[in-house]
Amino acid sequence: MYQDDKHPITSPKGGGVFTGLAERIKLVWRLLVDRRVNPLLKLLPVGSLVYLLVPDIAPGPVDDAAVIWLGAYLFVELCPPQVVQEHLNAIQQGASGAWSDKIEEGDIIDAEFHEEE
Repeated sequence: MYQDDKHPITSPKGGGVFTGLAERIKLVWRLLVDRRVNPLLKLLPVGSLVYLLVPDIAPGPVDDAAVIWLGAYLFVELCPPQVVQEHLNAIQQGASGAWSDKIEEGDIIDAEFHEEE
């Protein structure tokens, strides 16, 4: 699922690991509550969280974080691309900050800066 030839649409645009993780969690949540996403697909992230609560389901040294990551990754990749892109755009516009929403193009902000000594 690629936005252009080089960049997947689900990769974070910047801000580091924590910003990317927060955006991924928001994206998964928004896709879980979206009615356009197949209910069977919604079992992937839910099932990975159930595994976290009951870790004895899978035998062997399976890392909880890997199971949760894989469930979330597969869920997002299998969701309809246009729905994923719509939610990603909404998350990234919201991440730009509340300040930018209140300032319209052409507004002039006049202020003085005083440095404390």
